[in-house]
Amino acid sequence: MKVYLAGGAVRDLLLGRPLHDRDYLVMGATREEFRQTFPRAREVGRTFPVFLVDNMEFSFPRADSLDEELKARDLTVNAQLLDENGELILHPQGFDDLTERVLRPASSHSLTDDPLRVLRAARFAAQLPDFTAHAELIEAMREVGRDGRLAALSADRVVSELRKALESPRPGNFLRLLAKADCLLPWFPEFEKARAIPAGPLPYHDSDVLTHTCRVMDDLAGNPVAVWMGLAHDLGKTLTPKKQLPRHYGHDLAGVPLAEAAALRLRMPNEYKNAGMKAARWHMTAARYGQLRPGTRVDMLMDLHLSGTLSPLFKLVLADHGEDHGDRARKELAAILPVRLAPEDRNQGAQSGEKLRMLRAQVLRNG
Repeated sequence: MKVYLAGGAVRDLLLGRPLHDRDYLVMGATREEFRQTFPRAREVGRTFPVFLVDNMEFSFPRADSLDEELKARDLTVNAQLLDENGELILHPQGFDDLTERVLRPASSHSLTDDPLRVLRAARFAAQLPDFTAHAELIEAMREVGRDGRLAALSADRVVSELRKALESPRPGNFLRLLAKADCLLPWFPEFEKARAIPAGPLPYHDSDVLTHTCRVMDDLAGNPVAVWMGLAHDLGKTLTPKKQLPRHYGHDLAGVPLAEAAALRLRMPNEYKNAGMKAARWHMTAARYGQLRPGTRVDMLMDLHLSGTLSPLFKLVLADHGEDHGDRARKELAAILPVRLAPEDRNQGAQSGEKLRMLRAQVLRNG
């Protein structure tokens, strides 16, 4: 049995980057022989043998030779092996593509072998922003999208790639590459529409909704929840009637159900679903924070506080509008949270709620 360090770990070693995940290729062994060597191994592969051992993945070969095994992988930059003696086994184009910072399919059938690799390529574009998608990759992605194979993917597999992209240094590249390769459908239909819709009137906007969304996502990199909020905040603009363009009256409220639908389609966790809905609902209101009535500020602050989205929402506003109201919002939230009703005003249903709202608004009015 021979075990090779494989894929992204070797790529990162060659690039001088820290290693996060270690995947291994096992050659010359049966399942039983592997289990004898690694008794704690747990088999998780469906189409071919894959084992987990202490959070490390050990895969059995897809092909009969190392050369064919490398060509069976997704991208040339990930088709590298390193044995226990430090010997490198590289895809024929792997080293050149690493040096030139190019994302290219490992073979003509790499993406058709597993359509998820279309989403994975977009994820790598977000994780490796100094790499460029080769024309071969874009055409291979386009072929998979054209054949309708992306629709057969499970949401669980799609969301795994998406969430890694949300955590990446340039998350907007995920949607950018999918759009360039005509692969936004069926998982991101709102952005297929967004490509042809102006983000807003000049001088506030000079791009389409998709381009604007990707730029906001990039500005929020480092906080995946905030990045998702950036992705979701302007979805309502895709519903704007053509005669109203380039303005988007009411797109904030219109976007709330779209943000929810996108999260449900992609099986995003509830934290992300709620954050996306709050982003759509409040991003325009929060951008006018200094002009809001005290009661409106109370409503927004409490909603964002209870949903745990106050800080990322105001980061979104800064990225979206260039307005930084975060410090003021946090100070005013801290001022209204201690407000309590007198004993005689409690337990009166909606009347108690309105009384508490008025008291909190009074604090802001006097503040």
